[in-house]
Amino acid sequence: MATSDAGKHPAAEGSSLARHMKPRQLIMMSLGCAIGTGLFVGSGKGITAAGPAILVAFLIASFLVVLIMRMLGEMAAVDPSSGSISVFAQKALGRTAGATVGWLWWAQLFIVIAAEATAAASILHSLWPVASQWASALVFMVALTAINLLGVKNFGEMEFWFAVLKIGAIIVFLVIGVALLLNFIPGVPSPGFSNLHSHGGFMPNGIAGVASGLLLVVFSFGGMEIVTIAAAETPDPERNVGRAIRTVLWRIILFYVGSVLIMVTVLPWDSELLANSPFVAVLTFAGLPGADIAMSIVIVTALLSSLNANLYGASRLLFSMAERGSAPRMFARLTARSVPQLAVLGSVSFGFVAVVLNYIWPTTVLRFLLNAVGSTTIVLWSAIIICQLILRYRADRTGQRLPLRMWGFPYLSYTALAILGGVVVLSFTDAAARNQIIATFLVTAGIAVACRVAGSRSSRGESQTSVSP
Repeated sequence: MATSDAGKHPAAEGSSLARHMKPRQLIMMSLGCAIGTGLFVGSGKGITAAGPAILVAFLIASFLVVLIMRMLGEMAAVDPSSGSISVFAQKALGRTAGATVGWLWWAQLFIVIAAEATAAASILHSLWPVASQWASALVFMVALTAINLLGVKNFGEMEFWFAVLKIGAIIVFLVIGVALLLNFIPGVPSPGFSNLHSHGGFMPNGIAGVASGLLLVVFSFGGMEIVTIAAAETPDPERNVGRAIRTVLWRIILFYVGSVLIMVTVLPWDSELLANSPFVAVLTFAGLPGADIAMSIVIVTALLSSLNANLYGASRLLFSMAERGSAPRMFARLTARSVPQLAVLGSVSFGFVAVVLNYIWPTTVLRFLLNAVGSTTIVLWSAIIICQLILRYRADRTGQRLPLRMWGFPYLSYTALAILGGVVVLSFTDAAARNQIIATFLVTAGIAVACRVAGSRSSRGESQTSVSP
C-alpha cells in the first residue's frame, strides 16, 4: 500500500488542513456518524418492507459493515487522507476510478445532508406544528453551515457531545425495551415474542421484502466511512484511525440490531406508529410520561448531528478532489481557520434546495431522498473491497508494514464481496430496488465517462503547456 504518485497531493494535507481533532472526538464521532436518519427513521420503513425479517437484513448488513470498516481501516491507517475512499481508488485503480468514486460519494453525502434536514424538520413539525417544515429546515441548514465554517476543533467538540447524547438515548431505549419484555414496567403487560411470528409470520413479504428492506438497511449504515476522512485532521492519524475502527465494530451490532429487535418484538410490524417513528412508538407503548416527546427531541438532535458530520465529510472530500485535480481548484482554498470554505458552501447547496422542496412537497421529499442514496452505498462498499484486495496484495508483495491488518485475508475480504454481490442479486427480485440499482449503476457509469473525458483533456492541456516555448 505504498503511496504512489497517483495518490499524492500537490500539497501535503498535514500542512494545509489543521490537525485539531482530538482522539476522543474522533472515536465518539465514529460511533455517532451512522446514528441518524437511517436508524431513527429509515428503520421503520425497513420494518414495513420486510416485517420482523428486517432482523435478517440488519444481521447481514452488520456483519458486512464490520468487514468493510476493517478493510477501510487497514487502508486509512497507512494513508490517512481527507479523500479516503477516492484516494484509495486512485492508488489501486487509477485517476479515473478515484475521481468517479469521489464524485459518487460526494453526491451521496450531498443528498444525505438534505435528507437529514428534512427528517429533523418533519419531526419538529409533528411536535410543534407552528414550526413549518421548510422554515425549520432552513434554520437547521444555516446554523450547521456556520458551525462547519468555524473550524474542525469546534466541529469536533460539538460532534463529541452530539454522539454522547445519541448513544445515551439508545442505551436508555434498550433498557426500557428489555424492561417491557420482562414485564418490569407496572401496568404495561409484556408483549412476549408473539409479534415476531404473528401478523403474517416472520417473513410476511417474502424474500422480496427482505431484499427491499436490505437497501434501506445498507443506507442506515452509511456514514461510518466519514471517520476515515476525519482521521486526516487528528494529531496521530495512523494510531487514531485504528482505535476508532476497533471501538465502533461491536457497538454497531448492539445499537442497530438491538434497537430493531426491541421494535419488532414490542409492537406488531404492521403498526402505523412503528412505520412512522419506531423509537417514539415503543416509548409511547411503555406509557412513560413525556418519554415520547423527549425521544423525539433526541432524534431531532441526532439527525442534526449526522447532518453536521456529513457536511464536514462532503466538504473535506471535495477539498481533497480539488487538490488532486479531480474538482475545480477553487474548492481547495482554505480560510485562516484552515477551513475549505467554498467546499463547505458547495456541499451544503442542495440542502438549501431541499428547503424549497420541503415547501412544495413536504410529505414526499424524505422518501425520495432515502431512495436516491440507498444503492450508492453498494457501489462505494464494492470500491472499498476491491481497493483493499489490490492494495493489500501489493503491500504483501513489497513487505510493507501495515499498522492495522484485515482479519482472515483474503478469505473474509472475498466473503464480503460475495455478500455484497448477493445483496445486488436479491435486490433484483424487487421492482423498486431493481430500478434503484440500475439507476445507480447508470449514474456511476456516466460519472466515470465524464471523469475520463475530463482527465484526458487535463492531460492534453498539461502536455501542451510542457512543450510550449
